Amino acid sequence: MGIVLIAVVLLLVVAGIVALWLIFQDSSAASAEPYHEMFDSIGTWTSGEDVGAVGKVVDSAYELSVEESGSIFWVTAGRSFDDGQYTVEATPLEGAVDNGYGMLFRADNEDNSFYIFKVSSDGFVFIGRCLDSCRDQRVIVDQDWFSSAAVRQGFNVTNTLRAVASGQDMIFYINDQEVGRASNDELRKGDIGLVAETFTPGGLRVAFDNFLVTPLD
Repeated sequence: MGIVLIAVVLLLVVAGIVALWLIFQDSSAASAEPYHEMFDSIGTWTSGEDVGAVGKVVDSAYELSVEESGSIFWVTAGRSFDDGQYTVEATPLEGAVDNGYGMLFRADNEDNSFYIFKVSSDGFVFIGRCLDSCRDQRVIVDQDWFSSAAVRQGFNVTNTLRAVASGQDMIFYINDQEVGRASNDELRKGDIGLVAETFTPGGLRVAFDNFLVTPLD
């Protein structure tokens, strides 16, 4: 099926158990071509099932389901991009409103680090950089999760997340409203992906569609 399951890792941290689904494929040199994934099939995206989480294509959307509390899971496309506009539509379907879901980009599959842009069903935003398989999430916009009226709250509503990255400069939008800017030169190119995160209690199912990457002029 063209899918490579590289690793499944469970990590213990001081605050409790955090499950990280590291499902990476080898990515090629950074593409300069436009990219549009509508998830009519699994394509190059990884999928799988682990205790507490499932990632698969359902009805022309990629669904990530997380049952465990205090868990973060992500999947990647097995591609590589550098400067560009990254956009994805994300629709939470069910679960606890205290959650996180969104995109990752410029993922370095060698050391499992990437930029992460996520929202919650109760109206918050987190923009940061994941290091060491997300054991360390470093904020690059604001101080931590921050409230934003741009986020459509609740379930069965779609939030469109967009990140424009040019070199070290990045601008972040939710539903076409700017929510933050950052300057960080740690990651200049890499893979793209989808992420879902639970806190307490657990339980979250999110559908993703129309992941676009548009190179900058």
